[in-house]
Amino acid sequence: MNSSWTSKSLIPLSAFFLIGCTVGQASGPDTKPAASRQAVIVELFTSEGCSSCPPADALLKELSETQPVSGAQIVALEEHVDYWNQLGWSDPFSSEQYSFRQNEYASKFGNGSSYTPQMVVDGSKEFVGSRSREARATIEEAAHQMKTQVSVRELTSERAGSRALEIAIPASADAASKQGDIWLAVTESGLQSAVKAGENSGETLQHAPVVRVLRKVGDFRRQDGAKLQSNVTLEKKWRSENVSIVVFLADKHDGKIFGASFLELGDAQTRKMSQP
Repeated sequence: MNSSWTSKSLIPLSAFFLIGCTVGQASGPDTKPAASRQAVIVELFTSEGCSSCPPADALLKELSETQPVSGAQIVALEEHVDYWNQLGWSDPFSSEQYSFRQNEYASKFGNGSSYTPQMVVDGSKEFVGSRSREARATIEEAAHQMKTQVSVRELTSERAGSRALEIAIPASADAASKQGDIWLAVTESGLQSAVKAGENSGETLQHAPVVRVLRKVGDFRRQDGAKLQSNVTLEKKWRSENVSIVVFLADKHDGKIFGASFLELGDAQTRKMSQP
């Protein structure tokens, strides 16, 4: 990873408003029930136009599917940035919103610039997204952090293609002035692309759960808790059996994630991972 124009993973900052681009022992899959593991949000900023990104995509996909870190329920959010789209291949999953989110992380971490592939664990630590050992060690560390309980469940939906959700966060007596944002993401797994141009031309790329929707749905104070409802509209092109709803809590001031839960719409079962 260098900063020259010939780098496969980085774009000079002058080209766009963003630029592109503890060692732990590996363990076997965690066979504990999801409810007994701590949810860890793992974001990957990536692009189908970046030749350095497929190994990171494959790593996040593996982590999500095999759940190899003891005590952690890895919740994958693959966010495709759009600043690679002008270099030969327009990523069908990309959005300016994810580029903006990554830029906010760059400011927070003091990097001065964004790059792909970048992995961010619980909004707290970032590193090159293809570094498997660093990813596992950082996820394991995050799984041992105390977090706020949050749950999400599906209510009866009145419209086809629309899902009504209820999000609940219990009040915490020892959390005085802690303030947070409630975020909701819609992800779809099982996605792939046959890339026909750009750095990955000729490759078929397979992805971890791709973020289709990401939005802030509320504010709360931990001492008060919260209960709210939100609606999600599923597009016809999405395979509903592969769609999940992810809810996570982020500190209003530093963006660190301190609670998460997800709901797989394929079987409509609520999965609660965060412990009080």
